Amino acid sequence: MTQPKIAPYGSWRSPITADMIVGSTVGLGQVTCDGGDIYWTETRPTEGGRSVVCRWSGTGPAVDVTPAEFSVRTRVHEYGGGAYTVCDGSVYFCNDSDQRLMVQAPGQNPRALTPEGPWRYADMCVDPQHQRVLAVRESHEEGLEEPANSLVAVGFDGTVTVLAEGADFYAAPRLSPDGSQLAWLTWSHPDMPWDSCRLWLADIGPGGKTGEPFLVAGGEREATFQPAWSPAGELHFVSDRTGWWNLYRWDGMQSHPLYPMDAEFGLPQWVFGMSTYGFDAAGEVVATYCEGGFWHLGRLSGGILEPVATPYSGFSSLCVDGKRAVFVAGHPSQPSAVVALDLGTGNADVLRRSAEAAIDSEYVSRAEAIHFPTSGGRVAHGFFYPPVNQGFTGPDGALPPLIVKSHGGPTAQAGSSFELKIQFWTSRGFAVLDVNYGGSTGYGRAYRRSLDGLWGIVDVDDCEAGAQYLAAEHRVDGDRLIITGGSAGGYTTLCALTFGDTFRAGASHYGIGGLEALATDTHKFESRYLDRLIGPWPEARDVYRDRSPIHFADQLDCPVIFFQGQDDKVVPPNQAETMVASLREKGTPVAYIPFDGEGHGFRQAANIKRALEGELYFYGRIFGFTPADDIAPVEIMNMPEC
Repeated sequence: MTQPKIAPYGSWRSPITADMIVGSTVGLGQVTCDGGDIYWTETRPTEGGRSVVCRWSGTGPAVDVTPAEFSVRTRVHEYGGGAYTVCDGSVYFCNDSDQRLMVQAPGQNPRALTPEGPWRYADMCVDPQHQRVLAVRESHEEGLEEPANSLVAVGFDGTVTVLAEGADFYAAPRLSPDGSQLAWLTWSHPDMPWDSCRLWLADIGPGGKTGEPFLVAGGEREATFQPAWSPAGELHFVSDRTGWWNLYRWDGMQSHPLYPMDAEFGLPQWVFGMSTYGFDAAGEVVATYCEGGFWHLGRLSGGILEPVATPYSGFSSLCVDGKRAVFVAGHPSQPSAVVALDLGTGNADVLRRSAEAAIDSEYVSRAEAIHFPTSGGRVAHGFFYPPVNQGFTGPDGALPPLIVKSHGGPTAQAGSSFELKIQFWTSRGFAVLDVNYGGSTGYGRAYRRSLDGLWGIVDVDDCEAGAQYLAAEHRVDGDRLIITGGSAGGYTTLCALTFGDTFRAGASHYGIGGLEALATDTHKFESRYLDRLIGPWPEARDVYRDRSPIHFADQLDCPVIFFQGQDDKVVPPNQAETMVASLREKGTPVAYIPFDGEGHGFRQAANIKRALEGELYFYGRIFGFTPADDIAPVEIMNMPEC
């Protein structure tokens, strides 16, 4: 066996390249089953981030349903999701370029159901009895103080009827099997759907009109999620009324817990169309759930939750079709895939992988769950990835640099499944800590609410504590601690770099620098998000200022690189540009890479590659190693040339 070469951490040559990540990978999303066929969406960086509906009919390879001139994506809430549905082979979808609702019958080209105009559609379900599609509509008509959201019915002839309005937000219109009742979710400012979300039920009367809605569940300090109907016509849903997102069944009079446990069967509704459970041919619930930070698949049979053995460590977009469970599966050491699991035999068919390139296990770093003490006597969580590369090892006595990843949201969650972007770093000699700081999903409502009023403090404390814990354990180099994050994770990154002294460098991907702008110059969905995380605006103006790194750039003494989409409506580019200007004037090493045509998150292959390689190049310059990759240089202001 060849002995590994000794080389500085960060300089190792890796087969997991940026070209591999953008050239051979797709984003897999929303799984739907219809008449024995399985559908899902693919987001393709090599096609400019175009999103395509694909179909697998049981034999042969999957085929594209969406013609090349269309992209299936909705901009409702800006984050989208739930951009299509299927009924009897016809695909109903929102077209990205004009946000019109389209229908594509088998063997035909798409045709528009809705006219051009200031409307967006999402989270559709088909009502064949009344020849219409039920959907969430977001109106951006002139003269509105903010976009108006409602539930509408779009007839197959193009007529649009409003079914429900008045709440600030709507989601998940779900029709009973016999078409006699409609369930849906609402929430209103200042709550986010994971704070307070109500489940409503109404009868469908003559002509398809909805009757007076009845409140089934939800309210102050109770968030509901994913209404769904069993084959027998019983309404089910998820609620966190006990402190954990658990499953319930509504009997027409009251709701009954199906299997109470300290685990999460729900998710924060950042996007539409999320699904964590469904019903098999016998009407039993098949569900995914998160316990202790790890995701599992199980079946409720006879009132008992029986685990379903699989090799997978992550599950999303679960669709149960007869004797099959279909989902996007995460794996500890392989790229994610669309998987169809036979619930009887346990056999799993991989229908589509997010990356086709084979990766030797000797280059793969597996997640290690860690728990560590942090401020206020709390315990925080994370997944640690040590550097792994069969061809290289670090110099004697040296320890690897650590990249601390701060996820977005901040109400999101780091998982334990394989991610190429993490392996990009670990295979080059970096250690990575993916932190589930206080405020993250997956550990119950109390943990999720621990960030209330303390955003920019608790999350920063936990990221710093995780890095310090690993340095004290001599697993990483305490003098080369790095923090990186996107969106809300970018805010945590900038706060940690500005107000703390744990980290020596950082990268902000479309991160928030000024909280005031997020309260006054952002989209409707998040316009009141900070009421709970920071305080009501403008009453808490001083707190907003005190927690905004953009006002304290004079305290930021370590190098930072910024990546920013120029079309970002969530975090406007001027936030990054203001901080870059401040650091440049101060003399702190700083780099800025803007991307034209990108919004909140990068979808184009060239830009994803540039962000990955640019960040690596930046760290190499800052910490004095030369990456093995051939990377176009990044201009680092206030940094002497080599």
